[in-house]
Amino acid sequence: MSTPQEAPAVRTETVGHTLVVTIDRPQARNAVNAAVAQGIAEAVDLLESDPELRVGVIQGAGGTFSAGMDLKAAARGESSEVPGKGFAGIVEAETRKPLIAAVEGFAMGGGFEIALSCDLIVAAEDAAFALPEVKRGLIAGGGGAIRLPRRIPHHLAMELLLTGRTVTAARGAELGFVNQVCPSGGARGTALALAEEVARNAPLALAAVKRVVRLADGRDEREAFAAQREETGALARSHDVAEGIAAFTERRAPRWTGR
Repeated sequence: MSTPQEAPAVRTETVGHTLVVTIDRPQARNAVNAAVAQGIAEAVDLLESDPELRVGVIQGAGGTFSAGMDLKAAARGESSEVPGKGFAGIVEAETRKPLIAAVEGFAMGGGFEIALSCDLIVAAEDAAFALPEVKRGLIAGGGGAIRLPRRIPHHLAMELLLTGRTVTAARGAELGFVNQVCPSGGARGTALALAEEVARNAPLALAAVKRVVRLADGRDEREAFAAQREETGALARSHDVAEGIAAFTERRAPRWTGR
């Protein structure tokens, strides 16, 4: 008798030029175990390798984004990290293509850190965020302690990191780490609309923006401008820049090729 195959922990689907990545463990509040980490890592590789895909959207199934690391799986010896990509197969990955987190329900601990590894965050009005690791004797080691102070003012980030306090989507927008707040159940649709807007732009330019922002982080302005000149020089020689100029002068939509 054949054994029923276990459902994949991560699902992917293509919507236009967007790859939708769904953490699908609602029975465990989409907590990250080895299967989730590997599934997200493979989805990131697919997004990066397919020239037709321009933006990624990450969401959780069943009305919850992610409760973070699966502590039961960790106790069994499972690793929630992927070599070269870190926790959940994403928090240390250097991606060229924009990523959007579509948050419904809880984004706790590592779930919040997955969202912070994305370039944009869309959240339902009843979503909640927290980095509660200090309440368990730990720190937010999946990027929370590194990224949050870079996303919002220092003292406000320290407040969340030192208290482990939960904040609403509205408060997240006030602090500046949430881009858009939408009605409950609307995070996916709002994220896809934002992804479509982003995907209309030149793929090479989008990748260059991400590289410049990453290279400029922690550098003085002189070094940052030097790094930016390399990127703009490469862009100027691309087919997409010529196409962008031609489309503007001909008053038509550009046809990007990523070359």
